[in-house]
Amino acid sequence: MKQRNPQRSVRSLFDPAIIRPAIWGAFRKLDPRLMIRNPVMFVLEIVSVLTTILYLRDLVTGVDATALKFTLQICLWLWITLLFANFAEAVAEGRGKAQAATLRKARTDTRAKRLIDP
Repeated sequence: MKQRNPQRSVRSLFDPAIIRPAIWGAFRKLDPRLMIRNPVMFVLEIVSVLTTILYLRDLVTGVDATALKFTLQICLWLWITLLFANFAEAVAEGRGKAQAATLRKARTDTRAKRLIDP
């Protein structure tokens, strides 16, 4: 039977040390030079920008309220989808970096006794 290590710290899904940089990372990933590596997300970003431009055009030209609300709703859903996907990717990167740092620390902190005669 495997024993659990009582000193092992388990990071929460909502650990502020990971979430805060991930929020900033979600906005940094909106850069088209980074987004072009993922074609689906790049197209989503382009469509989000286009719907935002259409919404602003409709707002200035005075389109009826129903069409304006519909365009705004589509625009908001697209931006929320894009930001949430970037946020999820940034959280995964943050957790991966934290795990790599923990493994590096464990490698340097691990002590062992050398057996003279096996």
